[in-house]
Amino acid sequence: MASEEGSVRVDSWIWSVRLTKTRALAAAACRAGHVRVNGDRVKAAHAVRPGDEVRLRHSGRERIVVVRRLVKKRVSATVAAGCLTDNSPPPPPREEQAQPPRRDRGAGRPTKKERREMDRLRGL
Repeated sequence: MASEEGSVRVDSWIWSVRLTKTRALAAAACRAGHVRVNGDRVKAAHAVRPGDEVRLRHSGRERIVVVRRLVKKRVSATVAAGCLTDNSPPPPPREEQAQPPRRDRGAGRPTKKERREMDRLRGL
């Protein structure tokens, strides 16, 4: 699965090691400027080599990985873990969201006052 050549396209590599769900998303991240290789913004066709540092801003989080091995095709998660060194900061903790009050099942329709309270909670 590892390529013997010296480089692979950055969008293909990001997709292959499962940092994005699709190659199209990886290419779109490159076009939007969310991918940096060794500190420089790159296009999707930029070649990555072993030892390069790839920074990907995805889903509100920055992933910082170092290329250890090149792959051209999508691989399993266990193989993908061996293709990179993850230097990303830990994800931020999920904040507990206040749960809206729940009505008992079969309690009937909410009153006008209860509907106003629900709208106020939803921000409407």
